[in-house]
Amino acid sequence: MKKSLGILTLFTAICVFTSIYGERFLSGVNLMNLTQRTALFSILALGASVVIVAGGIDLSIGSVVCLAGIMTPWLLVEHGWSPWAVIPLVLAMSACIGLFHGLLVTRLRLQPFLVTLCGLLLYRGIARWMTGDQSQGFQGEFEGVRAPALARIEIPFLDEFRLPATVIPVLMLALVLGFCFSKTVWGRWLLATGRNESAARYSGVPTAWLTTAAYAICSLLAGFGGMLFIFDIGSAQPSDFGNFYELYAIAAAVLGGCSLRGGEVNIFGVLIGTATLLVLRTAIILLGLGSQLEFAVIGGVLLVGIATDELVRRYSARRAERASRTQT
Repeated sequence: MKKSLGILTLFTAICVFTSIYGERFLSGVNLMNLTQRTALFSILALGASVVIVAGGIDLSIGSVVCLAGIMTPWLLVEHGWSPWAVIPLVLAMSACIGLFHGLLVTRLRLQPFLVTLCGLLLYRGIARWMTGDQSQGFQGEFEGVRAPALARIEIPFLDEFRLPATVIPVLMLALVLGFCFSKTVWGRWLLATGRNESAARYSGVPTAWLTTAAYAICSLLAGFGGMLFIFDIGSAQPSDFGNFYELYAIAAAVLGGCSLRGGEVNIFGVLIGTATLLVLRTAIILLGLGSQLEFAVIGGVLLVGIATDELVRRYSARRAERASRTQT
């Protein structure tokens, strides 16, 4: 709760500052676009949080976004497949990528950092080879496939602002994950795995299965997000589509209260953390600071989040040590 309050305060402060000094920040069109991008990146951040909770990391999120997003119009437009076949196939492929990562981590005992770093290079390379490094997009009859991702819900008394329909699956996903972590044995087992994998395994928790499932969920959500991204923008180049999206996802999860050591999660905080990063990105542009500063801000946010997490851990350890000495 304290972490949620902190990130919510930061988010509010950035919004107030940008609304005062940034031109048209509070315009309906800007808020609508900001809400759309926040919803799309929230899907990736929620997937990253599941892996981080289990004590892992996934650096391949951006490349899975690229592969899933590029493959969708490639199969639909270039090869004439039906949307009813393409969408399940792309989602299944994305989940299998995560399953592959999980098996390498749990069965071969490879480092998650190295496994997913190789995936970052592998899947983007496949997307570029598969398409001949050519842009992929929608045209003609396939434009209608984009409709669900571009739909807007009218809000009474707000003329310019319309709520993006992509907010609905994000809220449903957040509610499902929040319920799983707080109310189900699987969620509690996953938290226990992240806190102390060895202790959880000796207690009978199927840690290997849970870790593998976490990677599969992360890649599945990355693939789902990749499709929504390509539906939103219409076309993309495989060489740069999804670049550094994993940084947004990881930074949002850490900023929202997920510990990189594992075992801690705050679903509401992840959503606010994502919104904070996107508002920061918008503020940089509106204040004329230059888009080149964007990744410096993300790097700074990650550094602050990691440092804060370490300081909190040390403070908690000292308090626990003092408490044990007092009792004895």
